[in-house]
This record gives sequence, C-alpha cells and structure tokens, in this order.
Amino acid sequence: MKLILLGAPGSGKGTIAQPLSIQLGIPSISTGEIFRQNIHEHTDLGKIVKEYIDRGELVPDEVTITTVEHRIAREDCVNGFILDGFPRTISQAKIFDEILGKRGEKIAAVINIQLEDEIIIKRLANRRVCEKCGQTYNLKYVMPKVESVCDVCGGKVLQRDDDNEETVRKRLETYRVKTQPLVEYYEKANLLIHIDNTLGAEESVKVILDAVSKDV
Repeated sequence: MKLILLGAPGSGKGTIAQPLSIQLGIPSISTGEIFRQNIHEHTDLGKIVKEYIDRGELVPDEVTITTVEHRIAREDCVNGFILDGFPRTISQAKIFDEILGKRGEKIAAVINIQLEDEIIIKRLANRRVCEKCGQTYNLKYVMPKVESVCDVCGGKVLQRDDDNEETVRKRLETYRVKTQPLVEYYEKANLLIHIDNTLGAEESVKVILDAVSKDV
C-alpha cells in the first residue's frame, strides 16, 4: 500500500505517520528528515538544502524527486510506503506518478491532514526535536525524561531553526501558494481523504485506518 500525507508544516503529518507506519507495516518516509540528517552530517546535499530551508523556501524539485526515487527503491518499500512531505507541488506529483507508472505501481490514497494556522504556530513554537534521530517532543505535553537528552537515542534535543514564528508563517504562506493546489489535483483523481487533526494523532490514525480499509 502506497500512501501520501498532505498537510501544512506542523499540521501533524510526522506524528501521524509513525503509528500509521507501525499499524500498516510499511516505512514512513519524510523528505524533511532525510534533508535534516544530511544537514546535520554536512553532506553536499545537506549544504544545498540548508540554504533553501533557512530562507523558508521549498527545496528544488530535481533535488527532492531524486532523493525520494532513490529512497523508495530500497528493499523495505517493496510492500509500500507512507510519504510525508512529498510531493509538495503539482509538478512533483505528476513526475512522481510517471515514476510509479514505469514501475507498474500507483498511489492507493492521499491523506489531507488539516489544522488551523494559529494552532500550528503554537505547536511549532513549543516543538523540540532530537538532532540525531528526529524524535519529536513538545514543551507543554511530551518532554524527554532528562532535559535536552533524547529518550530514544541519547541525542541532543533542541528547537529547529525554522520553528520560530516568523519562519513558520512564511512556510505556511509558501505552502498555501505551492502545495495547496495538490488537494484539488488528488481530489480530481478520487484519491483524497480529509482528516481533521484537531483531536490529535491517536484519533486521526484510527480514522485514517478505517477510511483506507474502506476506500482502498
């Protein structure tokens, strides 16, 4: 089963993707995490990506598409995958459709995660992330047992540079202009499932699993 998670930055895609991946037995692939890992390791890809992220801009299509294509070719994606953060534009979606078509594959469903902008801004202002493994925490709800130390891998937990309010608002504006049209694109393809994430990841995952089992 091949799924795509759509939604604005901070809408909860990553938080939903992890338990959904476990329930379905397929890997969750976050382009954001792949990019952040490369930034942390100071790779050539990381240096290129960092320039765009620091400006609150999207990474160019050719860089993102090549990264995703290499990732889904790995053995753990044989039975499917969940894409979090890709595609972000209609041009990316069309190229990805072509890539899957050549493999004799197609997307089963596209989950559109919805959340109000002000809630997103508040959540991201309180978000903290392990720089090593990407585990997510929140100042108000879930913090590591030892301050600034990840429970999972022992890495340093900190606030991402692009989680400050000014950059978040710019990212949301960029999303509205470049990514929101994907909703209409997948709606026309009869692949879209809308999910209100106001109640949180646990409830959203239940709704998604129920919808996917009926529609796919």
